[in-house]
Amino acid sequence: MTASADKPAAAGPKVGAKVASFTAESTGGPLKLADLKGRKVVLYFYPKDNTPGCTTEGADFAASHAQFRAADAEVFGVSRDSIRSHAGFKEKLGFPFELISDPDEALCNQFGVMKMKNMYGKQVRGIERSTFVIDGSGKLVREWRGVKVPGHVAEVLDCVNGI
Repeated sequence: MTASADKPAAAGPKVGAKVASFTAESTGGPLKLADLKGRKVVLYFYPKDNTPGCTTEGADFAASHAQFRAADAEVFGVSRDSIRSHAGFKEKLGFPFELISDPDEALCNQFGVMKMKNMYGKQVRGIERSTFVIDGSGKLVREWRGVKVPGHVAEVLDCVNGI
């Protein structure tokens, strides 16, 4: 599935609805949502590897990784960067979770995270920092869009612990 630059972003799945299964390339190999049935899944979409906000967000998820695992949750970071870029980013920062590469924006479009943003006074199309929690039955439990990094991971962890 390839996205068109002039196509608006999809709305994404609705809270309470089942998330359509997907297969994506990750730093740990092919990842299928269906293979994670019975586990909680946290998908956090971020704009770009090795940028300040994305580095901080990833480090925050890494620092809380043991607590997510104790809550039977798997965390995955998603951006349009290549597997090679993700592998370097993951290794450099010691992330204990996998990063998903979505260069054709299939997953980004499925979750409706692509939008026009202002960068240095120019309009650019990019990922809106967003997080989604999927329960063990595959239903979307919670979403955050336009995420501000400070305190976000703690809020996601509270959500996961409440499921």
